[in-house]
Amino acid sequence: MQRAIFLDRDGTINHDPGYIKDPSEIIILDGVSEGLKKLKEKFGFKIIVVSNQAGVSKGLMTREDVEAVNLRVNQLLQYEGASVDAFYYCPYHPDFDPPEKTICRKPSPFMIVQAAEEYEIDLSNSYMVGDKASDVECGLNANVKSILISGQNLEKEISTLHNLGKKPNFVAANFIQACDYIIKDLSGGV
Repeated sequence: MQRAIFLDRDGTINHDPGYIKDPSEIIILDGVSEGLKKLKEKFGFKIIVVSNQAGVSKGLMTREDVEAVNLRVNQLLQYEGASVDAFYYCPYHPDFDPPEKTICRKPSPFMIVQAAEEYEIDLSNSYMVGDKASDVECGLNANVKSILISGQNLEKEISTLHNLGKKPNFVAANFIQACDYIIKDLSGGV
């Protein structure tokens, strides 16, 4: 069985100005390419993005926009020797779509479970990394270790999790620190 790193996209891999639809706006965050390359090449992880993209449902972007941005993210990572193996996204939002469509939306583990089935991933040896409480919840709901990366609203995200009686396995100041945690955890050093 394969192990994987599941990642949020906006705010985790790339800068998040809000509802990105123009691929030219993509800026990869510091340490992401380096960290993904190491996790993939040295430790054999599949790299899989699981992302809510409600801007589609809200009429702010199209599926084609999301896919063009995903392509650009991967191109920029590839320039640095890293890459994403698969992108999963949920284009729906409960304010605009019926519940049967929004089942894919994080914090639901739907996208992780789908990827696990398609790529034969061992979830017990996999991780979820993101900058929002919904990312951590998604990982916990899928029974993978979850890492919260410090973002613009860290206190709010931790408070949200606390109110739900949940907490990440680790809070990282940045992407490299998240990768270091994963590597230490693999060796039993955490």
